[in-house]
Amino acid sequence: MTEPTSPTPERVDTSRAAFRVGAGIFLSRVLGFARDALLSRFLGATAVMDVWAAAMRTPNVIQVLLGEGTLSASVIPVYSEMLGEGREEEAGRFAGAALGLVTVLAWTAALVGIAIAPAIARYAFPQFTLEQQTLLTTLMRILFPMVAFIAMSAWALAILNSHGRFFTSYVAPALWNLSMITVLVFFGLTMGWAAQGREVDLVVALAWGALVGGLLQLLIQIPWLVPVLGRFRLSVSTHVSGMGQAIRNFVPVVSARGIVGLSGLVDMIIAGILAPGAISGLYFAQRLYYLPISLFGLSVAAAELPELSRERARAREALAGRVSEALGRVAFFVIPTAVAYVVLGDLFVGTLYQGGRFGTDSTTLVYLVLVAYSVGLPASAASRALTSAYYALHDTKTPAIFAVARMILSAGTGIALMFPLENFGVGEVRFGAVGLATGATIAAWMEYAVLRRRLRTHIGDHSPAAGRITRIAVAATAAGAVGVGAKWLLGSATPAWDGLVTLALGGVAPGLILPVLAVGTGFAFGVTYLAVTSALGVGISLGAAFRK
Repeated sequence: MTEPTSPTPERVDTSRAAFRVGAGIFLSRVLGFARDALLSRFLGATAVMDVWAAAMRTPNVIQVLLGEGTLSASVIPVYSEMLGEGREEEAGRFAGAALGLVTVLAWTAALVGIAIAPAIARYAFPQFTLEQQTLLTTLMRILFPMVAFIAMSAWALAILNSHGRFFTSYVAPALWNLSMITVLVFFGLTMGWAAQGREVDLVVALAWGALVGGLLQLLIQIPWLVPVLGRFRLSVSTHVSGMGQAIRNFVPVVSARGIVGLSGLVDMIIAGILAPGAISGLYFAQRLYYLPISLFGLSVAAAELPELSRERARAREALAGRVSEALGRVAFFVIPTAVAYVVLGDLFVGTLYQGGRFGTDSTTLVYLVLVAYSVGLPASAASRALTSAYYALHDTKTPAIFAVARMILSAGTGIALMFPLENFGVGEVRFGAVGLATGATIAAWMEYAVLRRRLRTHIGDHSPAAGRITRIAVAATAAGAVGVGAKWLLGSATPAWDGLVTLALGGVAPGLILPVLAVGTGFAFGVTYLAVTSALGVGISLGAAFRK
């Protein structure tokens, strides 16, 4: 998909822009699920998988601090205003200074991380064995440079988004996933490391694949960046016009995003206290949990931020209307996704992950964690759109304060719930991780409520159209009932058609059972939801996303 290359930003159709963001994210996430499907079958919910999940989460703090969310909130409002006012010379110098500072910060943090990796492994994960800590140190020393590249690619995303170029920057992570998939297929399957019990060697090779993928994620955006940076001047100056405002935006945003990253790391550390496999359970469930947040919450927020930034001086009613529309679009997709995860999530988890070393007990754990997360999905996704409204209004402190409150509530509630739930389980799998996910959900709804209440004092009422959320919830409930019915019917018919397909395909049918159930019930759910929302007058025309 090509994108126009003129340096002058045009007004963006935010529905179309959100579609492009979502399309890019979707492609990347599909490849991410393919990567995780291989990981689950090669490693399962094991001690080595726990180490890999911890290794990915720890350097990720840098990515959260200097990643797309932080730079978008800091750079886009300032850069978009400059472009909108025709100050292209200043915009070019500002973009160059932003890149210089991000590069210095990212690589300094990466080098520090490499140096202190043994201490992180020893003190952050004391429950790991010496072998696990040694492996964790090795992986982190490879992955810290990776996140430095990803932080630089986040700068490219912010610049491209300000120029209305959305697809390329959000599809770029697909190369990151492709690089890791290539490593898993070559070493895990072709070389047979998974069958030979060389899991440690496999995850080390995977880390190197992730590092190469991070570099590719940056490089792929350069051809689209060059045409829009005609006045670009690289520097590390903090005195460039607009940089003061960006830094003022950056500090509280980093605090908020840092809390988010720290919260995820804290969950991993706390989960390490639980039975082996708890960290892996959180990791695999979070992959599904973050999909709708990225596809729908992030896509809408990313599309709205440049336009809100250009128009923040308009009447409060206009801004409230735009926020209301954004919340409505998020709800249309996220509410049914949450319902589908609750009623059909066991099929989705089993289809994606079950097999090899990932057994039915692990599927049960990941499904229950996903259910706990899903209850908070609408709040988490909507908060992305609300936070963009704050950033566009140059209020970055409020989201930061509420993010701190969310982390404290999430950790406290999660710890209180995980120990009682750790007494329950199936086989050797314990359910303590479900308590951590429940704490995160409670905190997500708290954050959403206070963000809505405070934003109302800035722009007035910004609720979606009257009755819209109720009708969406009714449609999602109806779809859930149909999905459950389809699951029962297809499941009861399994013995009959299983024998026929097994005979026809030479004994491979058992591996098709879960995928067939997942596709069949998901199709029934989706068709029902779209039909009911259309009948209730709250449907969304996807064709509008393609119109100029």
